[in-house]
Amino acid sequence: MRDHPRRRAWRSRAATTAALLVAAAGLATGQATTAHAAVACDVAYSTNDWQGGFTANVTIKNLGDALDGWTLGFTFTGGQKLQQGWSATWAQEGAKVTAKNLDWNGKLGTGASTSVGFNGSWSGSNPKPTDFTVNGVACNGGTPGNQAPTVSLTSPASGSTHAAGAAVPLAATASDDGEVGKVEFYVDGTLVGTDTSAPYTHSATGLAAGSHTATAKAYDNGSPVLSKESAAVPFTVGGDTGTASIVASATSVSVPEGGSKTVGFKLGKAPSGNVTVNLSKTGDSDLTIRPATLTFTASNWNTAQNVTVSAAEDSDEANGTATITAAASGHTGATVTATEEDNDGDTPPVGEHVDNPYDGATGYVNPDWSAKAAAEPGGDAVADISTGVWLDRIAAIEGAGSAMGLREHLDEAVRQDAANGSKPLTIQIVIYNLPNRDCSALASNGELKIAENGLNRYKTEYIDPIADIMDDPKYAALRIVSIIEIDSLPNLVTNLNLEKCQEAKNSGAYVDGVRYALDKLHAIPNVYNYVDAGHHGWLGWDTNFGPSAELFATTVAGTAKGFDSVDGFITNTANYSALKEPFFSASTNVNGQTVRQSKWLDWNFYADELSFAQAFRQELIRRGFKSNIGMIIDTSRNGWGGPNRPTKASTSLNVDEFVNQSRVDRRLHAGNWCNQSGAGLGERPQASPEPGIDAYVWIKPPGESDGSSKEIPNNEGKGFDRMCDPTYEGNERNKFNKSGALPDAPISGQWFSAQFQELLRNAYPPIQ
Repeated sequence: MRDHPRRRAWRSRAATTAALLVAAAGLATGQATTAHAAVACDVAYSTNDWQGGFTANVTIKNLGDALDGWTLGFTFTGGQKLQQGWSATWAQEGAKVTAKNLDWNGKLGTGASTSVGFNGSWSGSNPKPTDFTVNGVACNGGTPGNQAPTVSLTSPASGSTHAAGAAVPLAATASDDGEVGKVEFYVDGTLVGTDTSAPYTHSATGLAAGSHTATAKAYDNGSPVLSKESAAVPFTVGGDTGTASIVASATSVSVPEGGSKTVGFKLGKAPSGNVTVNLSKTGDSDLTIRPATLTFTASNWNTAQNVTVSAAEDSDEANGTATITAAASGHTGATVTATEEDNDGDTPPVGEHVDNPYDGATGYVNPDWSAKAAAEPGGDAVADISTGVWLDRIAAIEGAGSAMGLREHLDEAVRQDAANGSKPLTIQIVIYNLPNRDCSALASNGELKIAENGLNRYKTEYIDPIADIMDDPKYAALRIVSIIEIDSLPNLVTNLNLEKCQEAKNSGAYVDGVRYALDKLHAIPNVYNYVDAGHHGWLGWDTNFGPSAELFATTVAGTAKGFDSVDGFITNTANYSALKEPFFSASTNVNGQTVRQSKWLDWNFYADELSFAQAFRQELIRRGFKSNIGMIIDTSRNGWGGPNRPTKASTSLNVDEFVNQSRVDRRLHAGNWCNQSGAGLGERPQASPEPGIDAYVWIKPPGESDGSSKEIPNNEGKGFDRMCDPTYEGNERNKFNKSGALPDAPISGQWFSAQFQELLRNAYPPIQ
């Protein structure tokens, strides 16, 4: 079907981010279009280096008069070469580099900032520029001068209780206008530890029973050195003789009919041994909970474990209620009231563009996929689940071979809608045929090439016919979700070292193609556009996270309707990233180390897909997208159930062992993407399962191959990628782990019975 990225982000983060902050203020007549603007500027420049190359992120802050147009300038001193840039028009002459604003980011009010970036190459060394200018005015020297760092204590949690004799994890975040020199940790005013590199952590041991306070103090590297202390955080060690209790994250939860929500439970104090919490429910039978038990230990008692509360679709118009009770021996219990948000009797008018196209709707069942699934042993249990319809070449629009075409699918959707009573029906169509498609891939390369008039063909032979069919009035009652170009735009941030990706960037084909698709499809009132946003194992690092969001913003801002042309974003499409890691998060501390330091996370800021999707949504909104955009997550193959699924957190004090023994994602490496052995079906499609999430969806039809295990000639333009070969020993990008792929796979998109059977066996939640 499509290749998943083997990105530089997976390399070791030992080549750490280097930062240089140069602050300046001055009075001068700048080159901005506003006459006599007094230019004063603050420039932050940071790089992420690897051998021979680097990515630079530059933030420009206007400290002077409002600017209507700006040009950033600086000089390379180590022979570096500019390759590609974003969010500005970049140029290099000799050692001099300039970046001129684009139309959308040229206006900078006093105090406003904008971020730009570029990829470059180097040999020998990569020294940071020091002579930044904005509109010809120097930004090095003068006010505001050196500033004290900022620091915040992130662990321990305020009011937390820690077992007597156990280490208390201390952690802090710190930043500075230059560089943070060190962070000191204090307990009750006494220095207990120092850390000189992020993440700043320490493990406090030997603390007496009773009440304590913790603080962190950050120092910069200026002259003179400036420092700042965090607010004090109270915590308790042992000595708690009160009654142990179960603590719920909320006393009530409202669940949309046909969807689900989660409630977290934890213990109020550290137990002396394992504690089993039993969950029960009384009330409306349409409301159900999962799981029925939770296990807490002395190491995870203060970490909330989620219970999923689901509301089944029903025909009544009542808001049913139920009471969830959490009980454990020797503990005071907790109760939560669950209320069903009924959706009967309030269906929006036909054709109205709603906020969430999945709310209150049933999903289209693709007869082509359903028949294949039902023919497999046990497959009838999932054969009626809605999956995506992939239009991965021009011929797919009319239908290739025995496969249905787009119009046939929409006609069938109308028939299913007519049999669905008053509920609307949502059908998901994957738009997937950009020229130089999946430019970093082989298994899912496409038929169109940029150098062979591919962009024009994409518009006239692919997008235009799709839009014409979708715009037929007989389909106006359907909610048509279009998934826009998997693995496209993020490649322009992370894979510009590859020739086909460079061509996609330099020609503008990806951006122009995506904009054209958004314009044509948004013009149809009942079409909902969701743009692909990779996954946490690709964009979760800070060097990819912000630049990707910025690229999405600049791309969508350039459409005819701007940010209105996008309804949301999708993550994890056709990937295997676990929806939730139940036994740790990226901030979990193991013996004084965060799990981000483990080989598995490799300094990624996110341990699972849900946390990434929710955080990325907030970043997109910060970049200009509407506050009501929603995320959808492909859960078709990320369940990771079966006998190898961990049932509790590891007790190991080695951070790598802890993560490897605790993680439910059982891939050999988080970068492995092709037909993964041991994978299982994930959460069933459902609307509004979590805040900011429009739906869990099955966009990748389970049982359709990611790519062939060996080279297979075909007329679909799909190549052979060694990451689909189970004998492949890996490469630098996946730390030379084996591919983890299943053997005997057909080319991408074709039916792979062995994979379907494995997904069925390892489903989580299990298939009932």
